[in-house]
Amino acid sequence: MSDEYRIQELLQRDVYVGDTRVGVITGERFHPRDELVQSMRIKVEGEVAEEYMRKPAEFAPLSKELVHSIRSDGGVKLSKSMRELQRRWRNTVRIDEKLYAPDELLDRAVLDNDGMDLGNVIDLVKIKRTYKGVVLQPHYIVRAKHGLPETIVVPVAQLARTTARLDEVILRCSVQRLVTLPSYLKLNGEGLEEE
Repeated sequence: MSDEYRIQELLQRDVYVGDTRVGVITGERFHPRDELVQSMRIKVEGEVAEEYMRKPAEFAPLSKELVHSIRSDGGVKLSKSMRELQRRWRNTVRIDEKLYAPDELLDRAVLDNDGMDLGNVIDLVKIKRTYKGVVLQPHYIVRAKHGLPETIVVPVAQLARTTARLDEVILRCSVQRLVTLPSYLKLNGEGLEEE
């Protein structure tokens, strides 16, 4: 997206690929470092979600680099095809029936369902072209208390929801429960360590 188009100017605008209305721009991740935010959030048209997503989601990311121009009717024209959008939506993480691009998750704080701040997302783990986990760098206190290594992989199925303003991801369970889950043990087993 060229710097000509600021997110505030694009809010609530319809998004089109050719003559197909894809959805409406709803905003972007709130983050102090703008360069980390490469995607906007869009509310996707139901028919588009049905046709172009494996499992329909109401909200999805829209890469800023796909914004081509503003149409005469005020809509946002994308530079790529629906197939390209579909390909990018496959390269996302589903949290609470919403799709998130990797750039929307990196550097986010992760809290367990008791509200304990565990650490920050530093990477994602992909297995067979699907994101299966987020790599978390636990805070020293959390590592010491729970005997955790420098990094752990949290299964994406345990990501319950995100908070917009506070830039957090909330887990479905407590950290004590997390480290006993079979999916956690499998992702953090031998051979998958990042180090």
